[in-house]
Amino acid sequence: MTHRPAFALAVAATSTAVCMSVIAGWQRGGWLSERLVWVAVSVVLIGGAHLLPALCRSAPFAVRGIGTLLWLGCMAAASWGHATFFLLSQSHAGEMRMSAVSIARAPPHRSLTAVMAERASVAAGLAVADAQHCIRDCPTLRVRRTSLAARLDALDAEVTDVRRYKAIEDSNASHRDAARNDPVTARMAVLRGVVDARLELLTSLVFAAVLEGMACLLWCIALLTHGRSPDTDRRDPVPVVTTDVPDVTMADVSIVAIVPAVTEPETEVTKLRRDIEAGLLRPTVTSIRKRLGCSQAKAAALRKLLIDPTA
Repeated sequence: MTHRPAFALAVAATSTAVCMSVIAGWQRGGWLSERLVWVAVSVVLIGGAHLLPALCRSAPFAVRGIGTLLWLGCMAAASWGHATFFLLSQSHAGEMRMSAVSIARAPPHRSLTAVMAERASVAAGLAVADAQHCIRDCPTLRVRRTSLAARLDALDAEVTDVRRYKAIEDSNASHRDAARNDPVTARMAVLRGVVDARLELLTSLVFAAVLEGMACLLWCIALLTHGRSPDTDRRDPVPVVTTDVPDVTMADVSIVAIVPAVTEPETEVTKLRRDIEAGLLRPTVTSIRKRLGCSQAKAAALRKLLIDPTA
C-alpha cells in the first residue's frame, strides 16, 4: 500500500509537533489550570493546522474558504508555539553550555575606582609633604614623605593587579557569552551582519513553518491514497440508465434499458451523482431541472433513479 509510508511520516510529524506545542504551552502558563488550558489549545491548533486541508478538500466552496482562513490562523499560532519551544530550548542549552565552561577564578579585590580614588588622595598628600620646608622637625617630615611614597607604590601595584583581575573577569564573561550562543547561529549572524537574537527568531520560525507544511502535505497524501485506490478510479460502479428525453408527464416516463457502464462512459445520472457527492448539487427536483435545463417530469424521474437505481 502506497499510503503507509506517508501515513507513518504524517503521524510522526504530528506527534513531534504536538510534543513541542505541549512543552511550549506548559512554559507559558503560571497556574496548573492555565498550563492545562494552554496545552489543550496547542493540541487543537496543531490538529487544525495539519488536518484541515485534507478534511476540507471535498467540501463546498464556502466551507473551503472558511477552512482556509482557519487553517492560516492555525498555522500562524502553531508556528509561533514552535518558535517559543525552539527559543526556550536554545536558552536552556546555552545555560548548560555556560555552566560547563571552565573559568579562571580571580581573588577578591577592590574595584578599580576605589583604588584610584585612594591613590589620588595619597599622591596629593605626598605633594603637600614635598612642598613643605624643613625648619625644625626634619626627621618627621622625611618619614612622612617616605611613608606616602611607599603607599603610592603599593597602590600602583594594586591598580596593576585590579586591572589584571578585570581582564580575567572580562575573558570569563566573553567565554560564557560565546558558549551561550548557538555556534552556527553566531557565525551566521557575523556573516550576515545581524543580531543573534533576530537570527535565532528567524530560524525558529523557518523550522516551524517547514514542519507544519510537511505535516499538512503528508496528511493530504495519506488520506488521499487511503481513501481511493486505482481500481475504484478505473471503473464506474453506478449503472447507466437511459430514459425518455422528450418532455412528457410522469405517467409517460419509461425506463428503456439498464446497460453496463462499459457501453456508455457517462450519463446524466452519473454526472448528477458525482456533483451531489462533491457538494455542488442538491438532490432535489428543482436543482436537477436547473442544472440540466430539462422538464419537471424528467427531473423527477432522474431524482428517482438517483435515490433507487434499481427502480
